[in-house]
Amino acid sequence: MVERAWTPGVPRGDGAPGQFRVLVLSPYQRLSQWMLDISGDRGVLKDVVREGAGELVTPDASVIVKYSGYLEHMDKPFDSNCFRITPRLMKLGEDITLWGMELGLLSMRRGELARFLFKPAYAYGKLGCPPLIPPNTTVLFEIELLDFLDSAESDKFCALSAVQRDRFPLQKVLKVAATEREFGNYLFRQNRFYDAKVRYKRALRLLLQRSAAPEEQHLVEAAMLLVLLNLSFTYLKLEQATKALCYGKQALIIDAKNAKALFRCGQACFLMTEYQKARDFLVRAQKEQPFNHDINNELKKLASCYRDYTDKEKEMCHRMFLPCAPGFTEGEN
Repeated sequence: MVERAWTPGVPRGDGAPGQFRVLVLSPYQRLSQWMLDISGDRGVLKDVVREGAGELVTPDASVIVKYSGYLEHMDKPFDSNCFRITPRLMKLGEDITLWGMELGLLSMRRGELARFLFKPAYAYGKLGCPPLIPPNTTVLFEIELLDFLDSAESDKFCALSAVQRDRFPLQKVLKVAATEREFGNYLFRQNRFYDAKVRYKRALRLLLQRSAAPEEQHLVEAAMLLVLLNLSFTYLKLEQATKALCYGKQALIIDAKNAKALFRCGQACFLMTEYQKARDFLVRAQKEQPFNHDINNELKKLASCYRDYTDKEKEMCHRMFLPCAPGFTEGEN
C-alpha cells in the first residue's frame, strides 16, 4: 500500500512551496490500520477472526490456548504450541510472560480466535530476544482460547474455614467444587493422575463439609457422584485398586444402579484378582447398559482370565497329588 504525504516548506515542481513524498506501508502497518486498540496506546491491537461465547477471561484465571507468534515478512511461526495434542494449562500472571498476550487474553471469550499485534513494549522490548527476535520488534500472535478456569475464586474460597464457607449459598460451593473437578479433568487428560487426584479430593472435601437443606441435598449428591466416579477412575490409573473400589462403592451408595460406578468396581476387583466379585459388579453394570462396549469387553476379558486362572489351579492340584516319582521311596535318606 502506498500513501502520499505532504511536506510543507519545500518547493514543488511547479514552484509552489511544499512537496509530496511517497510512504510505503509494511504489512503490519497496513494491518494495524483497521485493528481494535485494546491497550489505549495502540500497543496491543486486536482483530477477531471468530467470535467466542460466554464470559470474558477473568484476572488470575488459568487458560488453555493455542497460539502461534510471527515476525513480519516471515511465513513460519517463531513460537507455537499448536503441535501439542493437549495444550498445557497456563496461569495468568505466572506462566504467560508477554504482557501483550495477557492483555489480549483478558479481552477474549471461550472459543474465540483472534489476531493481535504487540508493539515492542508489550512483547520483547527494546532488546528483543536474540537471536530469534530482533530489537524493537512488533510481533503478530494468533490466539485461540479453548477454555479457561477461574482458579483465583476457587483458591480463595478453599482457604476459608468450614464455618466461613457455610455462610455462602450452596450455589457458590457447587460452583467452586465444579471448578476443582474441571481442573482435575484437565490434569487427568494430561495423564497427571496424582495432581488430578488432589483436585478431585479437594472438590469432594468441599461437598462433604457442606450442610444442605433436605430439598437441596440432591444437588450435593449429584455433584458428589461425579467426583467419586472421577476418583475411582483415577485410582485405577494409579494402579491402587483398593482405593478405586472404595470410591466406587461410595458412588453406589448415592446411586445403586449407576453403570459407571458398577463398572469401576468391577475393574478394581479384576485388578485385585477377585474374579467372582468382579463378575458380579460387571454383570450388574451390563444389566443397566446391555450394549455398552466397554462393559461387554471387560466381561470377555474377565472370562478369559478366569479360565486361565482355574486351569492353572487344576494343574497345580494335579501336581500336588501325583504319585511319588520312581527311585524315591518314603523314608529314604
